[in-house]
Amino acid sequence: MRLAARPRLAAVLSLAAVSLLAVPGTLFGHAVVYPKVSAPGAYERYVLRVPNEKDVATTRIEIRFPANARVTSFSDVPGWQLEVVTDSAKRIVGAVWTGTLAPQRFVELPFVAVNPKDADALAWPTFQTYADGQRVEWTGAEGSKTPVSSTTIAKADVTRRAGFVTTTVAWAALVLSFLSLGLAMRPRTER
Repeated sequence: MRLAARPRLAAVLSLAAVSLLAVPGTLFGHAVVYPKVSAPGAYERYVLRVPNEKDVATTRIEIRFPANARVTSFSDVPGWQLEVVTDSAKRIVGAVWTGTLAPQRFVELPFVAVNPKDADALAWPTFQTYADGQRVEWTGAEGSKTPVSSTTIAKADVTRRAGFVTTTVAWAALVLSFLSLGLAMRPRTER
């Protein structure tokens, strides 16, 4: 490889690395409940994923459950204490986890819920409290700095289509990345 091509290669590789590092931050920079699409009436295993985006620890995570979903159980998460919040009829309406989530880490908090029987959308308002007392409310509109996570309840054909689209887009992005890298690394001919 010629010496003149090395700085260009280094620049391309640096840009690729920065792009790959930026994507997870974009995708996982919010409190999000997965899956994003589920079937009507299903007993679904949901996971609340919360990253720590500050330089101090997260110490408390609270979620309020949608009225049209029935939460039935929780999974234990090492290092986190769970308080189940119920209403006067003993229906589970929320949960509070307390523990320590260090900076640049995330935690996944699983629970099982029964989806509504009809097509709908479930909103999952979540509140994240840091050791310095700051509280972030993940309750905003889509596209805001603090959007509420939501799950679409749809028939199986819509669920499969959404999964297919997501998978197709991910594979297309991967192929384009490799093609771009290959083009950037090809030897240049002098004219």
